[in-house]
Amino acid sequence: MKQGFFITGTDTEIGKTHAAVALIHHHRQQGRGVLAMKPVASGCEILADGSWLNDDVARLAAASGQTDLELMNPYRFLPPVSPHIAARQAGVEIDLKVIQEHCDRLQAQADVLLVEGAGGWLAPLSDSLFMADLAQALALPVILVVGMRLGCINHALLTARAVLDSGLPLAGWVANCAQPPQAAYAENLATLQRHIPAPLLLEIPHQP
Repeated sequence: MKQGFFITGTDTEIGKTHAAVALIHHHRQQGRGVLAMKPVASGCEILADGSWLNDDVARLAAASGQTDLELMNPYRFLPPVSPHIAARQAGVEIDLKVIQEHCDRLQAQADVLLVEGAGGWLAPLSDSLFMADLAQALALPVILVVGMRLGCINHALLTARAVLDSGLPLAGWVANCAQPPQAAYAENLATLQRHIPAPLLLEIPHQP
């Protein structure tokens, strides 16, 4: 049975890509064919041939073995700013139908498709679209990546509630130590496990 998941996070720079790569390895170890998608990415390196490459996309491709980066990442922008600002500066309107088409093509090729969002659940894509709208358009169960740091309980519970209020299932969550282990880490983890209405899928230690 084919599966797909939308990966969101409690904030930007909390390890969504790191968690996605770990999930790719997990599913591949189970013998499943896994592909990844990063529909919108801001902040790119200019390569020798003049093309642009986002680091998150590069990491996902390296883990999954994908080579069609255009299919993985239909919208990429050079400056490392919010996607709605980068798109406006580039004169581009992000079209959810284009992303849906790319997603459908990838899902047809894989047992499991992991779609990584940009920023958090309500990161804007335009003046009227948010990352949550993209997730709803794709209609995939959501995996929430929690950056285990001070304030994460509030951020995680607010995001989990927003996901469920959108009508999408919360498939699980990942505890990622993107920073050195926080004070009272075990207690914070236990609190999150009690209050997030979904299973803890992975616990990723800090890796300098």
